[in-house]
Amino acid sequence: MKSLGFYARVIAAALLSTVSIAQAAESASTWKQIHDSGELRIGVAQGEPWFFKDPATEEWNGIGYNVGKDIAKELGVKLVTVETTWGNSVAALQSGQIDLMLVLDPTEERRKAVDFPEQPFFWYAQGVLLRDGLTATTWEDLDRDDVRIGVTQGSSPDLILSKTFKKAHLERYTNMDEGVAAFYAGRVDGLSYFHPALALQQAKVRKGTLILPTPIVAVSTSGAVRYEDDKTFRDFVGKEFAKLYESGTTQKYYEDALRLRGVDPSKVPPVIKEQWAK
Repeated sequence: MKSLGFYARVIAAALLSTVSIAQAAESASTWKQIHDSGELRIGVAQGEPWFFKDPATEEWNGIGYNVGKDIAKELGVKLVTVETTWGNSVAALQSGQIDLMLVLDPTEERRKAVDFPEQPFFWYAQGVLLRDGLTATTWEDLDRDDVRIGVTQGSSPDLILSKTFKKAHLERYTNMDEGVAAFYAGRVDGLSYFHPALALQQAKVRKGTLILPTPIVAVSTSGAVRYEDDKTFRDFVGKEFAKLYESGTTQKYYEDALRLRGVDPSKVPPVIKEQWAK
């Protein structure tokens, strides 16, 4: 009959083995995990034209989703979508729930928590969809006690306006759809997002005036990945960004999203910064 000490050693060895396996999995690079699993997991957050789900088919579409498909194809793996929010996406990356969050701006705060490729994904300008009857041309014109501006909580527009406005009231919503509903109901005087999203929302609600207040705030967006010593995946994503941007594919996906909602792409600034002056 074996002693209690023997069984204790067996259990300890089993526990040690389990811990070792878990630690090995945690230490594996994102690049290796993707190829081992055969899947690229991207975060998706409702908000046109970046990501949007067709309620009839339950299929995702948008610039971020289509670029995610291209990246997965280049990797030779299956694309898997994981629903999240802009505010929770960094935590989702850190906890290993997703491998990549596209259309996430590389702010100073986010750079402390996650990593970004050097190459920009694309560019956009921060705008405001103003209610009918309200006029403004500068950010200063809007910074008044009687003005309420809706933004998506945790988004770049939220962070930018939190620093810009001293008097205007920011109404924060979990997602863009909630903000649009508030604008349509008259609970806010304007919505502030980046110009591609606002163009689509204006077409949807058929009210308001879209402006790019001066000084124009131009922002490059990117794709966030986990911090790790192995930069293979991060650098691969950056090269894909450059290839899609320079070939015009990124702009095409943008225009496709606009046309899908009945918006004439020629009436809206492109997401290619070099074309803004043309």
